[in-house]
Amino acid sequence: MSMNLGPIFEPFEIHNLRLRNRVAMAPMTRNFSPGNVPNQKVVDYYRRRAEGGVGLLISEGTTVNHDAASGYPNVPFFHGDEALAGWKEVVDAVHEAGGAIFPQLWHVGAVRKEGTEPNASVPGYSPSGLFAPGKPNGKAMSKEDIDDVIEAFADGAQDAQALGFDGVEIHGAHGYLLDQFLWEGTNQRDDEYGGSMENRLRFVVEIVEAVRGRVGPDFPIMLRFSQWKQQDYEAKLVTTPEELEQFLKPLVEAGVDIFHASTRRFWEPEFEGSNLNLAGWTQKLSGKPTMSVGSVGLTEDFISGTFASKKEAVEQSGIDELLERMSNHEFELIAVGRALLQDPEWLIKVKEGRIDDVEAFAKKSLTKLY
Repeated sequence: MSMNLGPIFEPFEIHNLRLRNRVAMAPMTRNFSPGNVPNQKVVDYYRRRAEGGVGLLISEGTTVNHDAASGYPNVPFFHGDEALAGWKEVVDAVHEAGGAIFPQLWHVGAVRKEGTEPNASVPGYSPSGLFAPGKPNGKAMSKEDIDDVIEAFADGAQDAQALGFDGVEIHGAHGYLLDQFLWEGTNQRDDEYGGSMENRLRFVVEIVEAVRGRVGPDFPIMLRFSQWKQQDYEAKLVTTPEELEQFLKPLVEAGVDIFHASTRRFWEPEFEGSNLNLAGWTQKLSGKPTMSVGSVGLTEDFISGTFASKKEAVEQSGIDELLERMSNHEFELIAVGRALLQDPEWLIKVKEGRIDDVEAFAKKSLTKLY
């Protein structure tokens, strides 16, 4: 028997983007692009999720054209003829299967360690030479470095549009470069890019403005941001709705169309006195459509997540609460990660009530591509 997933399967439109439903595949680093080029296995991986009915696929983090952008092996580039040709095949495959796709443009910042490919001698770059508060790594960026990275993001977005992508996501979350500028703990600068929230936002605002200038008014720009960091799960950029509004306003003015508010568990409230999660507050305060995310289809926490029994996989994954929140338009889109990583047909099976067919999440799915 089919489940009533009404709000999830409503179409979504913004600018030139038309989605068949409101489910996205969350961006997940895969490390399966030897030579930093997406190959046929990567093409097939994205095609299968589109064939599984997902409305929007957000690519794994793909690095912009800056020497220090990458921090992990076999991560795909979003620059250079060979890598872009590989991404063109991904785009075409997703479109043929009825889906839409954004690349996630990424710079890892001080997460990078010397010795990492593609150029082992390049250090990590960051606002203040800090990986985490009190933990040095790499070099503090000069104004010229900042300008170079802004240009790299703009170039990437322009290339995405030329390749036929349906929009672009800028990775501003999880303790990577953009988030290192936003986070007071890693941004100890005393120039116009440090200090006040307005100054710490400046780098991200200038990236969004540069991207908007390249792609025009109708190409959707999504920004992913988070409170938590891989360096500190309890970190906060803001502690009140008022601070969140101050954070969001300049980004809206710069040209963000959709906010992707990353949380570890979508059902957890963000501030005391309200059941709204971070995405809910973001949509309320920004007036922009927002995507939520966080353990949809999983019963455990972000790191050790695993499905329970097959029947419990849907019943305990918060589907009812998710539907209620989306019916109330707390947020317009929902991203699903490891459930789709494990089972490309997860959405179809949930829609059709085929609970017993849902594949239980296994950590081995993190180390293979299918």
